[in-house]
Amino acid sequence: MNRYVLLLLATAVLWSLGGVLIKSIDLPPVMISGGRSLIALVIISLVMPGVLRKISRQTIPGALAYAATVFLFVVATKLTTAANAIFLQYTAPIYIAIISPWYLGERTRWYDWLLVLLALSGVALFFLDQLSLQGLAGVLAALGSGFAFAWLTVLMRRQRGESPEAVVLLGNLLTFLTALPWMFPMARIEQNGPRLLFLGVVQLTIPYLLYSLAIRHVRALDASIISIIEPVLNPIWVMLATSEHPTFWSIVGGSLVLATSLTRSVLASRNAS
Repeated sequence: MNRYVLLLLATAVLWSLGGVLIKSIDLPPVMISGGRSLIALVIISLVMPGVLRKISRQTIPGALAYAATVFLFVVATKLTTAANAIFLQYTAPIYIAIISPWYLGERTRWYDWLLVLLALSGVALFFLDQLSLQGLAGVLAALGSGFAFAWLTVLMRRQRGESPEAVVLLGNLLTFLTALPWMFPMARIEQNGPRLLFLGVVQLTIPYLLYSLAIRHVRALDASIISIIEPVLNPIWVMLATSEHPTFWSIVGGSLVLATSLTRSVLASRNAS
């Protein structure tokens, strides 16, 4: 197992803490998103000051995709179960399989399309639950997060010769500026300071830096598949810490989504060998 795969695995484990941490913070989604992105922005600027000079017009599309990914995921986690939020974010390989051929020139094989159809069937099962209006909004936000994450993956992959770290930095700046008007009163943020700090540093900043390093050396579709450990661990941490459990249809649908992704990874490995 090469070091870039290990970086992606570490990224997945740290990302998987998002559900339980977001659930534990008594703040609305916009305040959580803005607060943790501000923390990430400060840390990245201090640790990697040279990244500021690498921001360019080419950085903007990826930064927008990043901002949409992190914001919509927080919204989804707050409005629906952590399992729904993370399982549906991992529909990203579906979109990547569609985007990669014409945008990156990476080959999408016949079984990719078959597995896309199976994964879409899994997504449809989520809507068999008796969702409240809030729950439905959460499911739609999760699907939007998956779509944004797909674009983030292919855009960062395309910038291998430049600086994916600049995408992360600018993305956090955009997220913070968007959330800023709703981040008052600050007393509420201070009350949740330690958890928000942990969320911003350990769950957001470190893994996205690791991800930006690894993405240059693996295929975009494979990068999303390797990190499949995240949606497995995410609801487990939430179940251990809270009374929240996934519904029957979310387990079935999520299992189908993850199974098709894993199957695709195995088939791709055999084809490569």
